[in-house]
Amino acid sequence: DLSTQIEVLETGIKVIDLIQPFLRGGKIGLFGGAGVGKTVIVQELINNIAKAHSGLSVFAGVGERTREGNDLLREMVDTGVVSYGKDFDKKKFDIESVDRNALKDSKVAFVFGQMNEPPGSRSRVALTGLTIAEYFRDEEGRDVLLFIDNIFRFTQAGSEVSALLGRMPSAVGYQPTLATEMGALQERITSTQKGSITSVQAIYVPADDLTDPAPATTFSHLDATTVLSRQIAELGIYPAVDPLDSTSRILDPAVVGQEHYDVARGVQSTLQRYKDLQDIIAILGMDELSDDDKQVVDRARKIQKFLSQPFHVAEAFTGRPGAFVKVQDTVKAFKGILDGDFDHIGEQSFYMCGGIEDAIKNHEEANR
Repeated sequence: DLSTQIEVLETGIKVIDLIQPFLRGGKIGLFGGAGVGKTVIVQELINNIAKAHSGLSVFAGVGERTREGNDLLREMVDTGVVSYGKDFDKKKFDIESVDRNALKDSKVAFVFGQMNEPPGSRSRVALTGLTIAEYFRDEEGRDVLLFIDNIFRFTQAGSEVSALLGRMPSAVGYQPTLATEMGALQERITSTQKGSITSVQAIYVPADDLTDPAPATTFSHLDATTVLSRQIAELGIYPAVDPLDSTSRILDPAVVGQEHYDVARGVQSTLQRYKDLQDIIAILGMDELSDDDKQVVDRARKIQKFLSQPFHVAEAFTGRPGAFVKVQDTVKAFKGILDGDFDHIGEQSFYMCGGIEDAIKNHEEANR
């Protein structure tokens, strides 16, 4: 009873909702090297989906750091996504005092097979998480979000098991059954008439090489790809999503509407033009550009800054309250930037904003 209905999943993250909208019941990949913010985006998505959609999430921690699992659990308890009861002391974190009845109100289930586990355990934990998600979908008719962090470690564990079984390795030392194992996992992630599983998979890219067999095998299964860029992270723009490399199958006028599609493509073409002009700017300076090109550069920088966003889960580090931005507000704001409605506002006012009203407020405060 598979469902063929196409529906957009609102995440509240501007760059995702605008450029690579997520398909409800689809498969989404978060590609990035070490330290560019994959896990933080996963945490923010769990938080936003739980609060905005009252959705259930299943988190499978596959071969990642034990510290990250611990941090994630504490973060979810602090924000109320996981409920341990009134008597639970968050500072002492004594698991013995957990109220089992209060646990039923929690919005997320965790399954961990971290770095210190044997390869057999790490290769099974993604499938365990998927089985839990299937239970909620098929038995309870729920819409479930399945987070896998990190799908590369699933492949890596399979490679270790393959070596232990004495199989001949294939390209770059991976197991010969790489495509089969990946297909067996990915093809179970789907929507039915009763419920759906939407999967968000963090994908570590070894040495930032997207042609490596592990990320390349995953590519073919995905409906949307969110590529995290080290160059954007170096500019201090978080989430460090590359709007030119990231794509979605449902960024289509028939699904998201003509205005959303036109604004998304307008944003991409403005950023691409700015990228093309960067060599000229570096050698000759801004003065050598035509007036039209200067305007493109000015708007592109505002777009780049406005694609940053404060996250709820990063509040402790940034000191800025997190923001959930509705899709229609995102589209309207970027349309305004492209049309020149905010040409009078300096680019710095757009940095780390939620909606456009935050940028206007920053501009007014700066000019007092």
